[in-house]
Amino acid sequence: MFAFLPAPLRGALAALLLTANTLWWCLPLFVLALVRLALPFPAVLRALDPLLNGIATTWVAGNSGWMRLTQRTHWDTPDCDGLDVRSWYLVVCNHQSWADIFVLQHVFNRRIPMLKFFLKRELIFVPVIGLAWWALDFPFMRRHSDAELRRHPKKRFDDLEVARRACARFARVPTSVMNFVEGTRFSAGKHAAQHSPFRHLLRPKAGGLAVALATLADRVDAVLDATIVYPDGVPGFWDFLCGRTGRVVVRAERLAIPHDLLSGIGLEDPALRKRVQRWLSGLWQRKDALIDVLRST
Repeated sequence: MFAFLPAPLRGALAALLLTANTLWWCLPLFVLALVRLALPFPAVLRALDPLLNGIATTWVAGNSGWMRLTQRTHWDTPDCDGLDVRSWYLVVCNHQSWADIFVLQHVFNRRIPMLKFFLKRELIFVPVIGLAWWALDFPFMRRHSDAELRRHPKKRFDDLEVARRACARFARVPTSVMNFVEGTRFSAGKHAAQHSPFRHLLRPKAGGLAVALATLADRVDAVLDATIVYPDGVPGFWDFLCGRTGRVVVRAERLAIPHDLLSGIGLEDPALRKRVQRWLSGLWQRKDALIDVLRST
């Protein structure tokens, strides 16, 4: 409807609609989160979790609405056959832009349970939305530099313990645990610094996924491997709001979890992390080849 507007006006309108949609749904979200904080009893938690997730799902649907109103983006997306909102999934995906989050939410909303992301701890201080992520039990991870880990090796397990506690909460209601396993957005500089063996990807990290597998082994139904490609160039967030994204190609594959990844106790089992790392590396090799194909077509 508003795609005829100049790009800066589309971006301003999209930002306004995103803000209004967020503020509208955050009020009931915060009220329910405060009730949960005041009454942390199992029966209360079981009753409130679906309501909180329902509010977030409606917020995502509202974002899809303003995206359709303001953008000319061409979406090439999977049909999502065989997926179920009543199941538990571990979702892995390549990471290039802040737009990736909106893309994944748009594609999978109401097709799988709500996506719960692993976030950098600093993001809890983002006005309004940081509190919303906290209210929805998104795990906030504290990242440590390699130098800091060499000085304090035990800090290596801080994030994994946060992930374990979060995954224990996810077991209460069907959830899609989303993990950008590269740990950061792709850039040419990061790719070179890592000496990545992949053309289009950074090296995957197994820690968070290993803990999710160990904690949710009796719940999780499958891994959902998502791949995002922007054939017309990776958009920044403002470009995305302005509708300059062009085409968005998403592919998703439902994968059975190898049996040898469902054994182990996460933090205390380095062998499990090594098995997950080998499996992820093979998955990333196939994803790298898929991105080549998607870019060429």
